[in-house]
Amino acid sequence: MQRCSWVNLNNEKYVYYHDFIWSNPTYDDNKLFEYLVLEMFQAGLSFEIVLNKQECFKSAFDNYDLNKIINYDTNKIKELMQNKNIIRNRLKINAVVNNAKVFLNIKNEYSSFSNYIWHFTNNKQIKYKRFHTHTKLSDRISKDLKLRGMKFVGSKIIYSYLEAIGVLNNHESICYKGESNV
Repeated sequence: MQRCSWVNLNNEKYVYYHDFIWSNPTYDDNKLFEYLVLEMFQAGLSFEIVLNKQECFKSAFDNYDLNKIINYDTNKIKELMQNKNIIRNRLKINAVVNNAKVFLNIKNEYSSFSNYIWHFTNNKQIKYKRFHTHTKLSDRISKDLKLRGMKFVGSKIIYSYLEAIGVLNNHESICYKGESNV
């Protein structure tokens, strides 16, 4: 079975991520926040590094419980900065706390973050015919999130995020999940 060329076939987590998560539509707000956090931490790194630490991030950030995260204080930030199982970047850790607050505001405004993120495509998944690092769609969402106060949500990060949560389906044509195989 052939997969997208970026998949490290020697990493079971990466294969699983490709086969069952990446580009599969996601509507659960907890998962949507989790993948936003992972994409934020991926900035400047390989996503495979972040994915290998996925369970550690989940544990460190209280299973992505937004009501807990929004109340993180300096002691909790220090604890996270000392956690060798996650990527210890103070700006990104602080951004998670900040973004949790914005995420909750959006959730309250739209009844769910899922409603918010999917409204940009009228609840439809988009398939691009060629590789991009950002598009008008990711530019627009990035701009809106920044205006709302989110951090580490540049257009490239948002583009990757949209792929992760299935708003975009960008499996390569050679992949068993690609357009020519659907």
